[in-house]
Amino acid sequence: MTQRISKQGTIKYALSGDDDFVAHVEPGETVTIECVINIGDGVIKHVGQQLTEVDVTFPFVNGATGPIEVVGAMPGDMLKVEILHMELDTLGYSSLWPGHGMFPDWVRRKEFGIQTRVVDVLDGVVHWTDTVRLPCKPMAGVIGVAPIHGAVLTVDNGTHGGNLDVQEITTGSIIMLRVEKPGAHFFIGDCHALQGDGEAVGMGAIEIGSNVTLRITIEKAPKRLGHPRIETATHLCTLGCARPLEDAMRIAFQEMIYWLNDEWNIPEPDGYLLLAQIAEARCTQMVNPKYTYICKVSKAILAQFT
Repeated sequence: MTQRISKQGTIKYALSGDDDFVAHVEPGETVTIECVINIGDGVIKHVGQQLTEVDVTFPFVNGATGPIEVVGAMPGDMLKVEILHMELDTLGYSSLWPGHGMFPDWVRRKEFGIQTRVVDVLDGVVHWTDTVRLPCKPMAGVIGVAPIHGAVLTVDNGTHGGNLDVQEITTGSIIMLRVEKPGAHFFIGDCHALQGDGEAVGMGAIEIGSNVTLRITIEKAPKRLGHPRIETATHLCTLGCARPLEDAMRIAFQEMIYWLNDEWNIPEPDGYLLLAQIAEARCTQMVNPKYTYICKVSKAILAQFT
């Protein structure tokens, strides 16, 4: 029987190793985790609703369910989180919010004011308007473990994971995270029904609550696992979290060069040259305190190196 972890009383706004565990999962156990919409249960009520300043309190957004103990996980280990299924709620939203986006007028908080679009999400489709339908591509925006020291807000990201906002963190993918605290202190939340590259608006994805079913296993961490990694059915993916944007890209490429060298025995200069030919790379979000960049390599190409 699949364990279910309730969202009630489990939502945090920082990833920390100091909070008490809200639940415990055994390696290999299947678990369903309830995740709230990024501004909290009950705030979004109906299509046509317009949010106001009293509805959102920064930085108390992107609430994540956790911390969840992964029994037996210790520093030096790596979590492999396999997302099996995402069951989305039926009401989501996207919103322009002054000071949060690609073009923040952060001093005057002027821009376009607060603009909200609440949408129905039904049968795998976002009902953008009465006539425009957008196919859902569910994903988890926040996924991570406790950082090595202190706490990191759920609006931020880093080597521990956090608010990554990567579309490849979805059903069928395996997300790899370095464990820094006993029990790992795993968190997940900030689910999206759909997100465009760059997540150009601070709350620009189709933000939505979701029940996420996953399975976590433990392995020894690769020596040079710095930032989170992802494996999809077709690609290996490395991430970089940093500002400025070019540093995030450099980190993502560096992490891939390390992976190709350590597991595929491709010398680092050769891996660097190879990425110049085959890398698939993009910025997945540039609205968080640190940007996220992804570097992807086709597994079909790597199969030729075995």
